[in-house]
Amino acid sequence: MKDVKITDKIKYIGVDDKTIDLFESQYIVPNGISYNSYLIKDDKNVVMDTVDKRATQEWFSNLENELQGESVHYLVVSHMEPDHAYNIEKLANKYPEMKIVGNNKTFMYMKQFFNIDNLEERQIVVNEGDTLNLGEHTLQFFMAPMVHWPEVMVTYEQTQKILFTADGFGKFGTLDTDEDWACEARRYYFNIVGKYGDQVQALLKKASTLDIKMICPLHGPIIKENLEYYINKYDIWSSYKPEDDGVFIAYASIHGNTKEAAYEMEKLLQQYGAKKVSIQDLTRDDMAEAIEDAFRYDKLIIAASSYNAGVFPPMEQFLQHLKSKNFKNRKVGIIENGTWAPSAGRCMKDILDQMKGITICEPMVTIMSRMNEKSKQEMEKLAKQILA
Repeated sequence: MKDVKITDKIKYIGVDDKTIDLFESQYIVPNGISYNSYLIKDDKNVVMDTVDKRATQEWFSNLENELQGESVHYLVVSHMEPDHAYNIEKLANKYPEMKIVGNNKTFMYMKQFFNIDNLEERQIVVNEGDTLNLGEHTLQFFMAPMVHWPEVMVTYEQTQKILFTADGFGKFGTLDTDEDWACEARRYYFNIVGKYGDQVQALLKKASTLDIKMICPLHGPIIKENLEYYINKYDIWSSYKPEDDGVFIAYASIHGNTKEAAYEMEKLLQQYGAKKVSIQDLTRDDMAEAIEDAFRYDKLIIAASSYNAGVFPPMEQFLQHLKSKNFKNRKVGIIENGTWAPSAGRCMKDILDQMKGITICEPMVTIMSRMNEKSKQEMEKLAKQILA
């Protein structure tokens, strides 16, 4: 276990998983993931969430090492998703006197996942603002529905001023991964939580009333310094505001001609003064990275081949992902390609029209098989328009 210092009496008992290839069976995690769990030692010992089944044995070993023969009096369940909740029943069986703390929805879902003996007698149902005194420490609970399941709640430890944020402020990558926080936290946020920006804003409003000295999420590093930076990032992301002035080009090319047009557009944007241009191949690059960049920049250009009287499926998948994550308030340019009856542009526009605050820049560029002088001139107009 990585040596992570919280406080003298609040211990990190989580596990780094370096063998996982896909988080939630869909997101590439080249540097793995951490399943964070915490033990508060006091007159009453409290475990703050369990871990995924992939980490059961190591987690129990970490817990028992910190307990040093003592018992667990409470388990606080912030989130019932299996990567955090898998070991609830096992822990309940190991410590039959342990009480389980959650809200009404927590226990509704718990009964769907587990068969815990005497759960009705063992459960402590908490509501907004309720407290639990452990001795030296006092826990206060705040509901955070849809960040990112309905039962999610966060816990504020009043003595040390620590906020346990469930999946909030989470990040891909193990704790011993040496990398910038923002990149993988951004990719995590927009793909895991991104649909629920309004709910995150509501949680940030609650958090603003608390004196927070440390943030302990269920994935990723413990945040101890410069908290304003991290909270500001979450405010930007959950408000659907662009983070950077730049253009993201996402393309889906079958034989390479649409790809060639995408890279020509990159050159034109740079020529006409774009501050930043990012480009990704939707057929080969990580889709989660593409979602991240679409939200990061204030302008988007999509370029795709026509396919079966529609649009090439990787582009359709990308746009449907954006729609499901509440993509909004962006300038968008469209480039379509087709040999006999170009259809990609119409299909892309139809999906974009279902999103809020999308400004589609003219002209929509149509390429007939390969770029020619006419299509290049149209691309120049589009580059100037989207940068205007």
